[in-house]
Amino acid sequence: MRDLTPTLPYSPTPPLRPAVFLDRDGVLNRDSDDFIKTPDELELLPGAAESVARLNAAGYLCIVITNQSGIARGLFPESALEPLHDKLRAEMAAGGARIDAIYYCPHGPEDGCDCRKPATGMVLQAAREHGIDIAASWLVGDRPGDIACGAATGTRSILVLTGKLHAYNPAQFTAPPDHVCRDIAEAASLILSS
Repeated sequence: MRDLTPTLPYSPTPPLRPAVFLDRDGVLNRDSDDFIKTPDELELLPGAAESVARLNAAGYLCIVITNQSGIARGLFPESALEPLHDKLRAEMAAGGARIDAIYYCPHGPEDGCDCRKPATGMVLQAAREHGIDIAASWLVGDRPGDIACGAATGTRSILVLTGKLHAYNPAQFTAPPDHVCRDIAEAASLILSS
């Protein structure tokens, strides 16, 4: 007897993709003790767009994850971030690069949220929403909290020395970075050679 049960089209789950999670201030653009509050204050670091373009070409999703406590501190409104991020995307695009998504935490250090790095909320949300293989991914940051976030999520981590820190001091870190690089260009080269 023939089986006349209709077959449904096969719909495989797409494979998970690797990502590079990038802190914003001090990694892609110059940091400021006064916070970056307007598009005019956002200045890409040398080599940032070219480095992201190289990661794009190699198949990595490039996702920005950034703490923005200036919102909680009342230094600028949350609505100020979209024009800043529009400029970031435009300057990246002008250099042939693509930012696949931007996640930010608007909370302050004492707010107890699950998104402010070193908490893992932004990485885990991005992984769910973009089908990311966290174990095959990297996190590039310029502060101890970035590196601790990478350790807690299981990504490999790279500390770059273009932000607040200009040298690696192990005593400042609860979790050591997997690598220390001079800047995003050196970090991208390391990722692409791994």
